[in-house]
Amino acid sequence: MKNVKTAWFCSSCGAQAPKWQGRCPACGEWNTMVEEKIVSEKKSKTLTPVSHGSRRTRPQLIHEIELDEEPRIKMPSAELNRVLGGGLVAGSLVLLGGEPGIGKSTLVLQNILSIRSRRILYVSGEESARQLKMRADRIGRPNDNVYIVCETSLQNIRDHIEEVNPGLIIIDSIQTIASDDIESVAGSVSQVRECAAQLLKYAKETAVPVMLIGHITKEGSIAGPKVLEHIVDVVLQFEGDRQGIYRILRSIKNRFGSTAELGIYEMCQRGLREVSNPSEMFLSMSNDDLSGISIGVTMEGIRAFLIEVQALVSTAAYGTPQRSVTGFDSKRMNMLLAVLEKRVGFKLAAKDVFLNIAGGLKVNDPALDLAVICAILSSNVDITIPKRICMAGEVGLSGEVRPVTRIEQRIREAEKLGMETIIIPRHNLKGIDLSGLNIKIIEVAKVEEAFRTLFV
Repeated sequence: MKNVKTAWFCSSCGAQAPKWQGRCPACGEWNTMVEEKIVSEKKSKTLTPVSHGSRRTRPQLIHEIELDEEPRIKMPSAELNRVLGGGLVAGSLVLLGGEPGIGKSTLVLQNILSIRSRRILYVSGEESARQLKMRADRIGRPNDNVYIVCETSLQNIRDHIEEVNPGLIIIDSIQTIASDDIESVAGSVSQVRECAAQLLKYAKETAVPVMLIGHITKEGSIAGPKVLEHIVDVVLQFEGDRQGIYRILRSIKNRFGSTAELGIYEMCQRGLREVSNPSEMFLSMSNDDLSGISIGVTMEGIRAFLIEVQALVSTAAYGTPQRSVTGFDSKRMNMLLAVLEKRVGFKLAAKDVFLNIAGGLKVNDPALDLAVICAILSSNVDITIPKRICMAGEVGLSGEVRPVTRIEQRIREAEKLGMETIIIPRHNLKGIDLSGLNIKIIEVAKVEEAFRTLFV
């Protein structure tokens, strides 16, 4: 008989303990220890390479290591390539997470159905083959190189890999896969860690990329132990409102590229459509002149786009004024309100302030400060900001407008989208050639100067 014993694992970091503890000794999280069964026997099957033997490594001096450009697989989606850093690296392990029904499987399926150069094995542990066939027909991209198998056993997946010998593997999802060598249910800490480690070993030894689709918890983090995010090379987050049509793909971790990039998609009847011009989802198409609306130029990675900032200032109906923020840092908005009160003289302490970033985007760019305070002041005095004016600038505690990065790219994006005037920080144009631009540039050093330009 198998020698069965139990151990306690932390669901946050994966640390093991011989008995239950209220607080994990490794990561310090409370009430995260769960009990799982362990079978102490030698594993009979592992996910070994199909045609490549394991090679013994040797220590190398750092100057002896040869630097070669990482071979990448170009995905059909340009947005996905941008977030990945230029494409899917051979031998990489990519984890894609997101809320249920957000479109993770649709994103992966419509990309692999357009790849003709290699065999692809799609392992589904959640949906049947008929369901995947219906989705593929709806997307409308038939492909004879995609093999579908519905399986949850890691050992059986190994047999399917040996039979198909694919050039790309999709696991949907990692929380449904279980190894027969571990006596615990699929999705547990030990199962997720073991299956991910076996798939990582296979990917590195065969140079075959593996994409994992993962669940998330109600807090929005990847389900399973935190070690799962440490094991994989790339962690992608697919975000958006299920009732809305736009989806945002972010890179949380990327060993082969920047984590500042994002991709934007629109959910349509035939799948996900790439949004090449992000400003179309962040700018209002209304022709009504309304107060409390300003347009800022923000950066996400190397992309510049215009975004609409909406503010509403009203008299507080109760004793304590409300401060409600969507898509912007609430602490930073409170700082900007303090600047308006102390440095500029606008009394907002007894008023409710509501701030919203249009389109559902969460912005961390400090260059949006100037647009935020202008939208708040516009709502407070009930004066409309002209639609063809945009702005970019960081606001300091003394009320100064500080220079921002990539100002030339911001100005060119504003001109391309039909803006007539842009307000920027003074001394932000040193050494920048803006010849040939047909947009009026106004430089300000203090927030008062920006207010006089807009409202006087």
